[in-house]
Amino acid sequence: MKKTPIVLAFLACGAHSVETDNTDIERIVVTSDFRQVSLALLSSSATVLGQARLQSRQAEYLDDVLNIAPNVNFASGASRGRFVQIRGIGERSQFAEPINPSVSFLVDDFDFSGLGAAGVLFDTEQVEVFRGPQSTLFGTGALAGAIKIVSAQPDEDQTSHVQLRASNKSSYRFEGATGQSLAEGVRYRASLMHNRSDGFVHNQYLNRDDTNNIDETAARLALQWDVDSRTTADVSYRWYDIDNGYDGFSLDNNRISLADEPGFDTQQTHALSVSLTTDYTAGQLKLVLTHASHNLAYGYDEDWTYTGFHPLGYTSFDAYFRDIDTQTAEIRFTSADSLRLFNDTTSWTIGAHFKGSEESLLRQYTYDVTDFASEYTPTTKALYGETHTTLTDALTLVLGLRLENYDFDYADNQGLKQSHDTSMEGGKVALQYSAGEHLWYASVSRGFKGAGINPAQRVTNDNRFFDAEYNWNYELGVKGPLLVPEASVRAAVFYMRRDNTQVNDFDVLLREDGTPDFIDIIDNADLGTNRGAEAEVSWQASAQWQLQASVGYLDASFEQYTNAKGEFVDEQQQAQAPRWTANIYSDLILSDTLSWRLDIDFKDRYRFSDGHDVMSPSTTLVNTQLVWQQGNWNTSLWVNNAFDKTYYVRGFGGFSNDPRDEYAFAEPYYQLADGRQYGVTVNYQF
Repeated sequence: MKKTPIVLAFLACGAHSVETDNTDIERIVVTSDFRQVSLALLSSSATVLGQARLQSRQAEYLDDVLNIAPNVNFASGASRGRFVQIRGIGERSQFAEPINPSVSFLVDDFDFSGLGAAGVLFDTEQVEVFRGPQSTLFGTGALAGAIKIVSAQPDEDQTSHVQLRASNKSSYRFEGATGQSLAEGVRYRASLMHNRSDGFVHNQYLNRDDTNNIDETAARLALQWDVDSRTTADVSYRWYDIDNGYDGFSLDNNRISLADEPGFDTQQTHALSVSLTTDYTAGQLKLVLTHASHNLAYGYDEDWTYTGFHPLGYTSFDAYFRDIDTQTAEIRFTSADSLRLFNDTTSWTIGAHFKGSEESLLRQYTYDVTDFASEYTPTTKALYGETHTTLTDALTLVLGLRLENYDFDYADNQGLKQSHDTSMEGGKVALQYSAGEHLWYASVSRGFKGAGINPAQRVTNDNRFFDAEYNWNYELGVKGPLLVPEASVRAAVFYMRRDNTQVNDFDVLLREDGTPDFIDIIDNADLGTNRGAEAEVSWQASAQWQLQASVGYLDASFEQYTNAKGEFVDEQQQAQAPRWTANIYSDLILSDTLSWRLDIDFKDRYRFSDGHDVMSPSTTLVNTQLVWQQGNWNTSLWVNNAFDKTYYVRGFGGFSNDPRDEYAFAEPYYQLADGRQYGVTVNYQF
C-alpha cells in the first residue's frame, strides 16, 4: 500500500473533464475567473470536471467527485461529506458556533458557503475546484480555495435529457432537464432531480434499514432574455428539499445502530438570482443580485443507544435548527481592448461586492435547562480590482487586490451580546511566461478569514473570541503538453504560511464534583505551514484509450500553540490533511457502442482532528462501469467501492461513550462511509 503514491506519481494523469484531444482541453473555460479564461491560461492550480467525468462516477453529490482533485479532502459528521478541506485547510463540523468557512462554495451566482447540503449535482455543466487562496475572486470565504458548481445554461445550444438510476439499498434517482425558446431572444431551462436511498445502516433496535437514509429533491428554473443587441438578462430560481436521516455512529464501530432516536439532517432552500450583462465598446458591465432563504435542521442521538440499554447508560438528544437569509449584490466592469491602460498593455477589472446574512439558531439539548437561541448577522463589503499587463510577447503580469470590511453582531439568550468589525486585505501577484505551448507561472497570493466567537455559556473569557486568520501562498506551476502531443500536464508546487491559524480545541472547566467538563472551541495557533505539490495529466494513449490521473503531496503542520490541557505544542500535523492523494481514470472504447471505465482513488492516512490523535487509515477505492451507447441512449452498469472497502468519513477520540466499560476507556469512534453499491443508469438525450 505504501508504494501506491509512488506508482501513481509516475502515472500521474490529469483529473479534468473527459475530452477527445488536447485542443478540446485548451478550450475548457473557467467561469469563476473574471474574464472566463481557458483553464490552460489560468495562473493558479485548478481542476475542472466536465459532464462526462461526473457521469463516470455516477455522481449524486459533491463529495462523490472531490477525491479526483489532488490535495482535497472532506469530512462528514452529517448525512453528506459537506465540510471540505483544500491543502489541509477547512472546517470539519458545525454545532452552536457561527462558522466563517475557509472554502467558498458557489452554485452559479449563489454564494452557498457554509451550506454544503446544497452540493447535490443535477443538470451540471461542470465543477470547478480552485486550490490556494482566492480572495480577489471570492473574498473572506476562500482562505484555502473555492468550489463552484456550474449548471447548464438556457443558451442557443442547450440539450434536454432524462435520466433514471436504480441500485441496491433501495436506491433510485430521477433527473430531467429541458429548455427551448419561448420567443425571439427569450429562452428557458427547467430541471428536476429526486434522489432516494435507504443507506447502509441497519437500526437493530427499531428494526429499520432507513434511519440513515438519503431523500433529496431539487429543482431549477432559469430564464435568459436578450434585452437588446448588447444586453442579456438572466433570472434563476433554485429550490432544495433535503430530508436526510442521520444515524451514523455505533459503540462497536459498525453499521448496526441501536439508537432509539435516530437523527436528521435537513435543508429547505429557496434562492433567486438576477443578473444583467451589458457589452459596451469599452468593456463589459455585469450586475448580479441574489437572495436565498434556508431552513436547516440537524440532530443526533448523543448516546447512540436506547433507553435501558445498560444500567449505567444515559439518554440524550442534541438538535440544532437554523434559519438563514442571505442577500448579495455585485457590480463589475471588465475592460475591452479599446480601454487598455499604459500604452495598450493593461486590461483591467474593477468591482464592488456586498453580502449580508441573518442567522437564527435554536438548540434543543437534553441536558440544557432551557433551549439555547442566538442571532448572528455577519456583513461583508468589498472593493476589488485586477489587472493583466503584457510586459513582453511572452511575459504577463497579473495583479489582484481586494479590500474587505467584515463585521458581525451576535446575541444569545444567555446574556452574551457582542459586535466585531475589522478590515482585511488580500490579493495576488502572478507572472505568466509563455514558452511555446507551455505556460509557466509564479504567484504570491494572500487570503483571509474573519474573526469569530465561541458562544458556549461556560467558555472562559480568555477563549471567548478567536482572531482573523491570514494565509500567504507562494506557488510555481506549469501547464501544457507532456513529452508527446497526445499528453498534457498541469503541475504546481506551493508553500503556504498561515498566521493566527484557527484550530479546533476545547476549553476545560471543573464541574462541582471535580470532574473536567470539555467544551469545544476554536482557538488560534501562532503559525501554520502547508507545503506540497500536485500534478494532473491527461494522455490520449490511442484512439480508443484515454488515461487520466492526479497526484497530490501535502505536508501541513501548525506550531507554537498551547492547548487547553496546558501542553505546549511545538509542531503538530494538521487535521484532514492526508500526505498523499491520488486518482487514476481509464476510459477504454471496446467497440462502436461499448466502453469500459475504471476509476481508482487513493487517500493516505490523516488525523481526524487537531484535538486528538485518532487517524483515518489509508484507503484505496475502486469504481468501474460498462457503458453502452446507442444513438441518444446511454446505459451504464456500474459498481462503486467495488471491493467493499471499509473506510471512514469522520472520526472522534479522547472520550468514551460506552457504558459497558463504565466509560472508563477513551475510545476512537468512526462514521463509516458507504459500502459497495451497484446499479444501472439509463440516460436519454434529445
